[in-house]
Amino acid sequence: MTIVDALLRQRQTEGRPVGVGLVGAGFMARGLINQIVNSTPGMQVVVVCNRTPGKAAEAITTAGATAVSAGTGADVDRIAGAGDVAVTDDITVLLASDRVDVAVDATGAVAFGAELALATFAAGKHLALLNAEVDATLGPLLVTRADAAGVVYTGVDGDQPGVQMNLIRFVRQLGLTPRVAGNIKGLQDPYRNPTTQEGFAKRWGQDPWMVTSFADGTKVSVEQALVANAAGLTVHRRGMLGQDHHGHVDELTGVYDVEVLRELGGAVDYVVGSKPGPGVYVLAEHDDPKQQHYLELYKLGTGPLYSFYTPYHLCHFEVPITVARAALLGDATIRPMGAPQVDVVTVAKTDLSAGTELDRPGGYHYYGEAERADVTHRDGLLPVGLAEGARLLRDVGKDEVIGYADVELPAGRLVDRLRAEQDTMFFGSAAQPAVGGPAPRG
Repeated sequence: MTIVDALLRQRQTEGRPVGVGLVGAGFMARGLINQIVNSTPGMQVVVVCNRTPGKAAEAITTAGATAVSAGTGADVDRIAGAGDVAVTDDITVLLASDRVDVAVDATGAVAFGAELALATFAAGKHLALLNAEVDATLGPLLVTRADAAGVVYTGVDGDQPGVQMNLIRFVRQLGLTPRVAGNIKGLQDPYRNPTTQEGFAKRWGQDPWMVTSFADGTKVSVEQALVANAAGLTVHRRGMLGQDHHGHVDELTGVYDVEVLRELGGAVDYVVGSKPGPGVYVLAEHDDPKQQHYLELYKLGTGPLYSFYTPYHLCHFEVPITVARAALLGDATIRPMGAPQVDVVTVAKTDLSAGTELDRPGGYHYYGEAERADVTHRDGLLPVGLAEGARLLRDVGKDEVIGYADVELPAGRLVDRLRAEQDTMFFGSAAQPAVGGPAPRG
């Protein structure tokens, strides 16, 4: 977006950089700090909040900036005014800073992310999410809270959902109708766990649990739910089609049943092995024969589906674009458009015994699968974003979907109250257990 870099240059010239308050200091957050400090004129990392302040300070100093501890919002403003980066373990300190324009959630934690979102809106700050999990769980509700507060709620450029939504908007501007929005994966194995992924995670300096959430399919289901909810799309079936395809992404125009796609109104999906990866694709139709003639001339084939793709997603490199879009243009990269279309449900990764307290996503107990939101609600299926800390009330078999009736949720969680509010807002009631027990998988 050329206009973004022009506006950032103007803010740099005026000495009024867009201020970022970053929450989290993990792998992606470290990259984002470095990107803003060293490669984004007109933007400033004002403060980093992390439960371990030393980890935040290390990320800041590694990027070549100076980290200074802050105890109040006024401290943050003073430190940022001197050109340094404030460090705190208290989110209220970050949100009290007048220099913070946009809070960036890079935690990946659903329960905390819900609390952070509400506090950010109350402080009048925009919110950019590197936390796809909270968006998949509560996004349709949270976006209404942001709108009421007059702030921007957005997923980010660089993350695959944001890249897909940018491509969907581009395709729609051309006059085509998106029929498939897809994600290209290199691996899909629902039974991976932090032990199997430890070597890969160590090599790249990542969290084995986060790496597992990518390998076991939870993350792709979460990401595609965000796209579905932002673009008004659905899924063919629980888990999506998820086909293996080792040719070029353009060949996917012949893989899908167009009539089924039309009946669905468009679907999200993923493929394993397509090239170029790890990018994204949109397959779209044009109903004007005159424009079809031009599309064939421009080497997009004869239809009815035309292939558009982005061959990369550059994660933290692109996040500052979203921050600038939110702060300077009031524009969201990706956000829910209304009622939820797709949810992510909890499926047992192995046989689990009654009394088991479920671990966090990307762990040993379960994986997530995309499912229609109306089915999730009707059958009382447990959203994957609420699974952590739930205690099983019965034995659950491998590959069996887990329902609300199968668990006791931790007491007093804000995230559960907000999910019930979201269900009531869009479906007329909080989700109820399925009659006769949880629905079978498939």
